[in-house]
Amino acid sequence: MIRTPPGWGADMLAHAYQSATTVRPDWAATKSSPVVIRGIGFSDLRWALARGVEDFGASRTDVIFLCVIYPLVGLLLARLAFGYELLPLVFPLASGFALVGPLAAVGLTEMSRRRELGLSAGWSDAFAVFRSPAIGGIVLLGLILLGMLMFWLVLSNAVYNLTLGPKPPVSVHAFAHDILYTHAGLTMMAVGVGTGFVFAVVALAISVVSFPMMLDRSVSLETAIRTSVRVVARNPIVIGAWGILIAAALVVGSLPLLLGLVFVVPVFGHATWHLYRRVISA
Repeated sequence: MIRTPPGWGADMLAHAYQSATTVRPDWAATKSSPVVIRGIGFSDLRWALARGVEDFGASRTDVIFLCVIYPLVGLLLARLAFGYELLPLVFPLASGFALVGPLAAVGLTEMSRRRELGLSAGWSDAFAVFRSPAIGGIVLLGLILLGMLMFWLVLSNAVYNLTLGPKPPVSVHAFAHDILYTHAGLTMMAVGVGTGFVFAVVALAISVVSFPMMLDRSVSLETAIRTSVRVVARNPIVIGAWGILIAAALVVGSLPLLLGLVFVVPVFGHATWHLYRRVISA
């Protein structure tokens, strides 16, 4: 039977509400056994990404991000139409997705967890996260990552004001020229990339497996963060490569007016669950 968009949307919202307000039996059996951290290799990253693509294809989570990204693109274009005040923050905003990416993907992680268990894993099931026993820790870690993003944007704006600013760029071409061919622009780029790298390393260390671990096991936020840091310490090169891969994919996905994020964020969000399952013993 062919459904009208309003009817389909109403059913999806009803399903989402039910998912968000019903305690699921699979959470009653969350594991509390000792955590064993495995050593992983680059082949495990490829495996996790392949599973992420499979989950993406099965759940069509690009639909969610189409509903989110398109309004953001519209707002960005509308603001740029009235001036270039935001232009110096476009790159920090794009790269800043790497800081809050784990939070944005927590619903996708839950969908992959449910699909692995053989449960329904439609996009409305992502709202079941709100009934997770670990929702307090998830929200708190999310606020920490959002705070890091806000501080990164403020710092990026300050660096611009001290180098190429404080006046906004007169055009995109002039801004690009100043960055690449002036001492002030090169200084801004070096300082900005350097500070951004520090933020990204900290965010990756505290969150690489924290969200999926809190969904999967009965653990506190402190335990999840400590385990995440231990995972990075056990696999520094591989996890570092994972972080670089995410950052590069997010930047590339942001170039065509953020539209590439419709595919990048869901795939890596799903892959995060599978990477967690690879590095933490069941």
